[in-house]
Amino acid sequence: MTHYLAELYSPKPAWLALNEADRLQFFEAIGAGMQALTALGVEAITLGQTDATTLHGTQHTFLALWRAPDAQAIEALISGIAASGWHDYFDTINATAAEGDFPTHLSQLIAA
Repeated sequence: MTHYLAELYSPKPAWLALNEADRLQFFEAIGAGMQALTALGVEAITLGQTDATTLHGTQHTFLALWRAPDAQAIEALISGIAASGWHDYFDTINATAAEGDFPTHLSQLIAA
């Protein structure tokens, strides 16, 4: 069953202190690690800067939405992100869920 990861993240002072060359080096390592995740079926749906004017929006600066074929692939993504040192540089909130539909979600909300 398809699973999703939503990440909200903002740079920490450690990231802001890095020069451009160090930032590029960090992302080269991230890119190399993505090859194994792609082989597991992990794909980025969208990545970008959040809109600060959104009603009830987040204070986080960036958003990433990921899709994977199963929970194990999402866990591999989350573990890979952590192992990369990402959390040293970015304050991150993760949310994961299995694929769902509107009627099922309404049932979940009613049951909550």
